[in-house]
Amino acid sequence: MSEMRFNPITLDWVIMAPDRALRPDDFHRKVSEHSPRMPHRDDCPFCTGNEALTPPEIARSAAVDGSWLVRVVPNKFGVFSATDDLRRKVNGTFRSMAAAGAHEVVVEHPRHDLDLGEIEPSHLSLILRMYRERYQALRAMPGVESIVIFKNHGQRAGSSLEHSHSQITAAPVLSAQVCTRLQEARRFHELNGGCLYCAVVHEELLAEERILEAGSSFVAFMPYASLSPFHMWVFPRKHESSFDAINDEEIEELSGMLGRLLRRLKIAAGDPDFNITIRSGPLGEMSSSCFHWYLAIVPRITQLAGFELGSGTYINSTRPERCAERMRSIDL
Repeated sequence: MSEMRFNPITLDWVIMAPDRALRPDDFHRKVSEHSPRMPHRDDCPFCTGNEALTPPEIARSAAVDGSWLVRVVPNKFGVFSATDDLRRKVNGTFRSMAAAGAHEVVVEHPRHDLDLGEIEPSHLSLILRMYRERYQALRAMPGVESIVIFKNHGQRAGSSLEHSHSQITAAPVLSAQVCTRLQEARRFHELNGGCLYCAVVHEELLAEERILEAGSSFVAFMPYASLSPFHMWVFPRKHESSFDAINDEEIEELSGMLGRLLRRLKIAAGDPDFNITIRSGPLGEMSSSCFHWYLAIVPRITQLAGFELGSGTYINSTRPERCAERMRSIDL
């Protein structure tokens, strides 16, 4: 029988409809195989030796010999751009403003054929440190209200280039989604005197059945009301509203955990396309007692259809407990 579950963080009602699904270990039959890739491509702008194909470099993590390990460049087709014009124009119900801000690409590795789950934890740490470095730099830009760090892996997740990379945007406004979540976090704090996100992590640890990993600094789990199969959240145990509060020791733990989660996902769900987002508090809430930053991994196994678009309610064909059990059963 189907069941409706409520997600107190996203405010979504999710329909768990297991009768519509295959078994969790059958997902690999539903996704296409990825074609083999070469370590280097002459026409790839992100490969070593092709640096002239990208806009001028913003930052890099360098090896001892001076070669780059992680590289940051402006997005050639960015949706935000630097401008001093932050005026909002109003004409009745029509409102507009310049898309002021920044849009950067983080090239995660010199090799063309390595995915994020195949990269060594030490190199993953370099990527996370670069995220932190760029976050701290972008928050100093005038007019920036929100910074989003995200990764699109595969065509179904929105990636147009196969060389492993992620992106960072700095925007002059807060989205309605962020405002709604922040409002709900404040309401919970006013009613209960604590952090909604901390409460969710605490209750997931007590329930145990959706926990994937529990380290000294981070907890990885599948939410009780997961929006889709194998949907994962990674929360810091310590209450911090802003991602850039992460320290080097925590980065080491998170990089190891992230790599293991992605490798298990690849086996459990048949190497699906996925999105990763780091949800950090708005810049005006960087020391908030309400908001709590976290990392989300969303595999692109299912697609939104008419019901989801028309109702705003998600259908998840596999309960998170079964997906979590499948993930935990995989030995690396």
